[in-house]
Amino acid sequence: MSGAAANMSDLAVRLASAAVMIALAIASAWQGGHFFTLLWLAAAVAVNWEWQAMCGGPRQFPRFAIGAAALAAAAPLAMRGEPEYAILAVLAGAAGAALLARPGPMLWSGAGVLYAGALVVSLGILRGSLIFGPVAMFWLFAVVWATDIMAYFGGRLIGGPKLWPRVSPKKTWAGFACGVLSGAACGLAVAPSTSNVPVVAGLGLAAAIVSQGGDLLESSIKRHFGVKDASALIPGHGGAMDRLDGFIAAALFAALVSAGHVGWTSAATGLFHW
Repeated sequence: MSGAAANMSDLAVRLASAAVMIALAIASAWQGGHFFTLLWLAAAVAVNWEWQAMCGGPRQFPRFAIGAAALAAAAPLAMRGEPEYAILAVLAGAAGAALLARPGPMLWSGAGVLYAGALVVSLGILRGSLIFGPVAMFWLFAVVWATDIMAYFGGRLIGGPKLWPRVSPKKTWAGFACGVLSGAACGLAVAPSTSNVPVVAGLGLAAAIVSQGGDLLESSIKRHFGVKDASALIPGHGGAMDRLDGFIAAALFAALVSAGHVGWTSAATGLFHW
C-alpha cells in the first residue's frame, strides 16, 4: 500500500471511530440514567486500566480491580446527588491502589484512580442536576470538541511559535488561541437563551483553556513514562486517556465552578445563571 493510500485508510478509521464516540456521547447526554452512568463508567475504568499499565510496578491487575470497584461505586452515587460519598469511594480506591503498588509507584497508582474518578464524579454532578443537566453536557461537549478541532487546524494552517515543545512538539500558540476562542464561542452558542452572556462566555473561555491544560498534562505524563499512546484501545485514536484528557480537566473545572456557585443538587444551573 502506498503512503497516500495508507494515510487515507488511517483517516477513514479515525473518522469512523470519532463518529461512533460522538454518537455515543450525545446519546448518553440526552438519555441520561443508567445508559449515561454505564457509558462513562466504562470510559473511566478504561482510563484507570491504561494508567495502571502505563506506570507499571507490582500487582497491576489488583490495583486496576480495586480502582474499578471504587469507580463503580462512585458513578451512581454522583448521579444520585451524593457526590460526597462518591468522592469518598474514589479516595478509598486510590488509597487501596497506592498500597497495592508498594514498593513501586504508590503515588502514581493512586493518582490514576483519582484521575479516572474525576471523570465519573464530575459528569455525575453535572448530568444528575435537576435542571439543565443535559444542557450542561452539550455545553461541555461543544467547548471541548471545538477547542480540540480548531486547535488542530489552527496550528496546522497558521503554524508559528510552539506552545510547549518539550511536552507537546506539535502544539502552537496560534492553534491554542484558535482553539480556546472557538471553544468559548461554541459553548455560548449552545447555552440557554436566558444565560448571562458575558459570564458564560468567560466560563467557556476558561474551560477551553483548562481543556488544553489537561491535554498538556496527559502529554507530560506519557512523556514521563516514555509512551506515545496510553493504549491502542480506540482504532486510530490511541487510548481512552488520549481522547479524554482535555475533557476530564474541563469536566472537573465545570463541576467545581457550578457546584461552588449553587451547590450539588442543581450544579448545572450554576454554569448558566449568575
